[in-house]
Amino acid sequence: MGQCRGSGKTGEVEGVSEFIQSSFRLLLEIYHLECQHFEDQERPLYQQMLQRAVSMPWQIKARYVPLCALVPYMGSQQVLDACPTLPQQLLSCLSTNHLCPVAAELYRALVRQQCSQEQGDVQAELWAQHWLPLLSQALRSPLPILHSNAANHLLPWTLRQLPAAGTLLAAQFDGVDTAALRAWVSLLRVQRSTSGAMPLRAKAVARLQSCLRAREEGVRLAALGLLCGGPGHSLTGTEEQLLREFLPLNLNCHNSAFRQLLQAALRKVLGRLRDGALARLRGKDPVEPRGEGVGQPAQAIDFVEWLLQLCISSLTPWANYQRKKTALLLLTAILETCTDTWSPERKKGQPPRTMAMLLGHARQSGCWDFFSRPNLLALLGCLQDSTNEVSATPCPTPPPMSPFPPLLLWQIRDMASELLIRYFPAAFPETLTPALLQLAQDALSSPRVQEAEAGAVLMKTILQKSDSSTLKFLALEASTAQTLTNRSLYFAQHLLRVLQAQLATAQQNLLQGAAMAPMHGVLAALRRCLLQVPEVATCMRAAELAYGWQELLSSLVGTTRDITSLLLGALQSQQGPGAEQQEASPSFADMGNAIGSLIMLGKGQQEEEEDSVLLSEEHSLILTCCWVSVKEVGLLLGGLAELLLSSPGAEHLLPLASLQTAAAVFQEILLRCRHWGAVEGCSMGFTKFCAALLNHPDTELQAIPQTILDRGLEALSGPRSSSITRRAAGFPMLFLCIVSGENPAQARPLLTRCIQTLLALATMALPQDWDQTLDLPQVCALHVLQTLVRGAGLGTALLRHATPMVALALRGLGSPCWAMRNAAIQLFSALTTRLLGQKQSSSEGCLVEGLSLPAFLGQHPQLGTVLLAELGEAVPGGPHLRPALHAILTLLAQLQPGPDEPSGPSTHFLEPLLKLAGSPIYAVRAMAAKALIPIVPLLQRPALLLRLAQQLPAPGGVRSHNALHGHLLQMRALLAPTLGTDALPAEALHPVALQLEARGWLLGPAQRCPLVRAAFLQVLALLPASLSPGFTQSIWDAISAELGNLMPGREPVCAELQVGAAVLHQTMARFACSEAARLADSESIHTVCSLLRHPHPDVHLAVLSWVTDGKGGECEELERALRLTLLENLQSVLRDRGNKEFLRLYLEALMHLCRNCPSWSQDASQKLQGSALVCVEMLLLVMETEHPGPELLSQALCAASLLLTMGFGDKDALLVQRWCVILEACAQPAADEVLRLAAACSLQAAGTKVLQQCRGAACPWLIPVALRVINVSIHLLQDEDPDVRHEAAGFASLVQRGVGKPGGDGCIFVQGNVGLLGLLQLLLDEFGQHPETFSSLLQHLPQPDLRAIVEDLEADTPPSLYKEDEPNVFAEPAALAQQLLPFLLQLLEKAPSSALHWLQAAGPSVLRDLHYCQQRWSHESSALCWMKELGCAVLRAALAVLLVRARLVAHALRALGEEHGAVLGLGCGAQELEQELVLVQGLLAEHGLAPAPQQNTVPGELGEAHGDS
Repeated sequence: MGQCRGSGKTGEVEGVSEFIQSSFRLLLEIYHLECQHFEDQERPLYQQMLQRAVSMPWQIKARYVPLCALVPYMGSQQVLDACPTLPQQLLSCLSTNHLCPVAAELYRALVRQQCSQEQGDVQAELWAQHWLPLLSQALRSPLPILHSNAANHLLPWTLRQLPAAGTLLAAQFDGVDTAALRAWVSLLRVQRSTSGAMPLRAKAVARLQSCLRAREEGVRLAALGLLCGGPGHSLTGTEEQLLREFLPLNLNCHNSAFRQLLQAALRKVLGRLRDGALARLRGKDPVEPRGEGVGQPAQAIDFVEWLLQLCISSLTPWANYQRKKTALLLLTAILETCTDTWSPERKKGQPPRTMAMLLGHARQSGCWDFFSRPNLLALLGCLQDSTNEVSATPCPTPPPMSPFPPLLLWQIRDMASELLIRYFPAAFPETLTPALLQLAQDALSSPRVQEAEAGAVLMKTILQKSDSSTLKFLALEASTAQTLTNRSLYFAQHLLRVLQAQLATAQQNLLQGAAMAPMHGVLAALRRCLLQVPEVATCMRAAELAYGWQELLSSLVGTTRDITSLLLGALQSQQGPGAEQQEASPSFADMGNAIGSLIMLGKGQQEEEEDSVLLSEEHSLILTCCWVSVKEVGLLLGGLAELLLSSPGAEHLLPLASLQTAAAVFQEILLRCRHWGAVEGCSMGFTKFCAALLNHPDTELQAIPQTILDRGLEALSGPRSSSITRRAAGFPMLFLCIVSGENPAQARPLLTRCIQTLLALATMALPQDWDQTLDLPQVCALHVLQTLVRGAGLGTALLRHATPMVALALRGLGSPCWAMRNAAIQLFSALTTRLLGQKQSSSEGCLVEGLSLPAFLGQHPQLGTVLLAELGEAVPGGPHLRPALHAILTLLAQLQPGPDEPSGPSTHFLEPLLKLAGSPIYAVRAMAAKALIPIVPLLQRPALLLRLAQQLPAPGGVRSHNALHGHLLQMRALLAPTLGTDALPAEALHPVALQLEARGWLLGPAQRCPLVRAAFLQVLALLPASLSPGFTQSIWDAISAELGNLMPGREPVCAELQVGAAVLHQTMARFACSEAARLADSESIHTVCSLLRHPHPDVHLAVLSWVTDGKGGECEELERALRLTLLENLQSVLRDRGNKEFLRLYLEALMHLCRNCPSWSQDASQKLQGSALVCVEMLLLVMETEHPGPELLSQALCAASLLLTMGFGDKDALLVQRWCVILEACAQPAADEVLRLAAACSLQAAGTKVLQQCRGAACPWLIPVALRVINVSIHLLQDEDPDVRHEAAGFASLVQRGVGKPGGDGCIFVQGNVGLLGLLQLLLDEFGQHPETFSSLLQHLPQPDLRAIVEDLEADTPPSLYKEDEPNVFAEPAALAQQLLPFLLQLLEKAPSSALHWLQAAGPSVLRDLHYCQQRWSHESSALCWMKELGCAVLRAALAVLLVRARLVAHALRALGEEHGAVLGLGCGAQELEQELVLVQGLLAEHGLAPAPQQNTVPGELGEAHGDS
């Protein structure tokens, strides 16, 4: 039985079977009854089982099963006494997914047994004694996996068993830090789920509101989950109020995962409201009065209507990508939940059968008009959107090993198209169809890829929303009958004719075709219409249309062949159809010459223009047309083959001849194309093409990819006149696509044959004289193998061939040919990643679980023999160097330590690695030491360390400094702590320490090698608790003597320059710092502080680096001493600032020690003695006159800001203003990111001090500075970088609370949106009477030239490739203008005279723009121009700002008096202006360019926050 349980020790068994577990428990029960019968009190079997389980490493899953079984018989206390670290180990298990269930089961067993011994409150006290710290630490953990597992597996069971534990836990989470807030929300959520509906008290509601406003997204999401996950079918008034406040503030979050989780939470709320409203309607009259309380249908109707208007108002083109994406996600949730649209592809989540009852009730109230014209126009505007974002989890992306990059999935236009197709009426209104068709066709002819893609999406949408009236707008043959049954064929025919016309234009003049009618847009439209529309696939299977489809598809394949030949031939200077095609793609120089010739022909010039370093627009036009069109050809042909060959009844539409033509097109692209993006797009299509053919029952079709593979292998091994793999990136992809198309569930004969052929080719002997300008067949084979290894679709099928490929790569590393070595190292790198898997980033929130050496050798037993053979031949002192040695050591070093197995296969690697300590190559010795870590189990390390220590030489006994250095590196590697493993106990290391003490001479000057001395000291630094006090003192003496010899005037022990001396001095300085932090005694702290004054740069730079690395945080006394020393020397360092790197590091260390220390100002006052402003003056001088780099400038700004918080007076006004000027310069959007981040951090320091001093005393000169500081913060809250916004939100949080120093107690840091609202309210409350406040806020109102924007939009100018794309930035000036409006109106009420100057300057232009709008949109413009206006972000933003400015002018006239209108020459009063404003807004609303006048107060239009978390 013990052997069965122990089989899990190796980690190879996923878990102990249920049979073994039940048998083991039955054995313990039998033994228990037997002991009772014979009255045996000792029961040694229990102790043996317990000790055996405790001795296992915590990572072994089989360890916890016997522990759970033993708890009822031995008691919890005895188990905990036998393993005191068990609670902490359970925490580690909760951070590891496969160990979490057994850890939770053991926790429940221990707590259950403890509670069975006591009753009442004693149970909770006993639980708190052992488990309260564990659960509290887990719930407060920043690791998402640990927090989630504790909240889901431990907390609910604990609260059900011990309800009093909730009170104890709540007391642990009453802080305001992020961890406490998140833990408190999780506790509240679990309490609600375990005890049912639980009303929140006022204090809890206030704290929940603070959580919803918190800066950290995790806290906000947890609070939202609590609100949305209630048990009932309605929302309380408080919950609805909190949601209405929360949602507008979180629409523009930059985190994709946050947006997905927000949608999921809102879907729950909408489902609850819908089900509750339907339940009430089924039992009451549908027309009951509204507003009678919570739970009425009125609540659901009002909330959904509010949310709908919020989403629609956020879909305006000037909104940033984040806002539009969130609005579309929420709109999707609304339409999924609150409409009666049936989704056949969904297995659950369909609308209730009685949904029509609720819809009718809502529409009687004038609500839920989901498919209204304004909503339709908003989504049509989104179809023209060109912003994008690389998709992130949980959107589907290719696997990490894929050679293809992540696609831009689910862009704004795709989501809008999906909503229009799925939920809106079956056809567009007739008035919109002509404009949409013309807009789509114009976009398809744009050379800009994003606009062409938008045109393709629009064309696909029109196809799916078309009716009989739509077809007459297409240029079809008059004799063809136009019916809805074959509209798909008509659309495809129309697009094919457009494509053929564009091809004809390109054949005549490729430059003109690339500029006016590039083919990639129409190809993308054909791909989307033919492959992504279900109705098209159905139409293709119709027997009566078979001939038409076959004719169209054959013509399409032929056209794509002509396009490919034309474009690739043009780049090779092929001037006719009879020109001979090259096997490989041309060089960049050849392509440049060919494009130059095409430009001359296109322009009709005889001589080429002067060469330019930059590519001309004509060059870019031709390149874009060629590469993007070629990529679209590959995607289209591959998708067609996949669709038709897998659809019963449609296989005949692509006959054998067409498929062979398509195969030839793929070969031509992959062999002659060198643009990696085009190769990737074509490769995706070719993979689908091969998969469709190989999985088809027809043997003729199966033979097509097999023939291509044979020809490729033949071409690879045969002679050639040009380089293939280096000049044609697609050639290796040809093989990958073919073998990836094989059925993964069956044998892969093509893959096996391909790899075997490549291995045989790569192992052939090199010729005696090879041409280095050409690729050798052996090199080509290695490159192809590398491509196969990196391919994501081959998976475990490729790992069967891992051993011969590793052997080949190791052999290639020793080749005399550089190209062979280069290809071999790339292949080995790819194999390492494939064998060991991707490295897990620390941000993923869980412990790294790598592959152990025993598991690795178990998966690849033959590979171990190959590696051992190479290691055995690499013994130091051998006749030859082993080029493959470092690669093997790198592979071994990436493995993880495994369980203890004294006779396991990994022990064979130990001796070869130990011998490599004597290698003459430093990199080999260092990597051999790292490779030793996974070889030696944790419990076997003390013995090996003792062995290595005993091998260290006595004085005069050094035979090899390399071997000595290598042994010390190995000892350091074994002693260093490893992530996820326990440290070695001090008792086990005591014999090792004794051996090291006996060889203390290695630290002194008797050992002449500085690197050996440094390595020996690094080993000693890892044994601080095991060394004797006397030896520790001797270490300090040796350090003092060595560093003392570096002082000026001292005679050095060694006169000549020693290699590695700087490493030794830095190691000694860092050792002194670490020991001072550990001992925390005054003498060692004083020694470290004296090192900061050391004249040698290696010493004080090492101390500063140690500080900036954050190593001193565990000793507050040392940090304070270092802070005092740095402050004391600051003025002298600034005065003598010759070394800019030293100054940067000095300031960085000072900021690190002062930033989060509440008492730093007292320390600064003590040491600077009134010279703080002198230091500020010097820092400002550095920033103003010496033009420092961004790093030094950022540190200097932060340091100056920190010193300003010590106080300033009226005499320092100029100093503060100079600081503000630099702050504004660093906060500019064009400034470096590190400078903007420094500006945001400086706001938290000096910015809060400025506002605090301005509010607390009469400082008239300080008010303008305070207004400038607030303006800087408003700018930074809209920064592109989330980190900058994060820090700026911290400033806003401190300002709202009135704290003058960062990190004040009780300050909950709010997200940027809330902070922005707070700053605006602060301006209104504190500075509303000041005349400059109004003008300072007006700086954020843009002043666009509306007439110029409209004229530019209407101008029929040729599209330019370099036309500026719609910016995908975070700032939304129009949204900010709408948000500022209410505050500006209130400022006018407080100080009307402050608007006089602005009114005089801006009033006439506002009136002119309003008159222009009235004139422009009173008459019907062309339909095409109207559709362009609908999606033009610049125009829509200008109109939104104009409405804001007009309302501001009208309110200013009303506040100042009607007579000011005439005095200022405006020619109208407030009433006339307001009437004209309503008229203009009504006209704009009719065209979908603005909200209706009565909807101005919709959340998200005027009061919506703009900044972000």
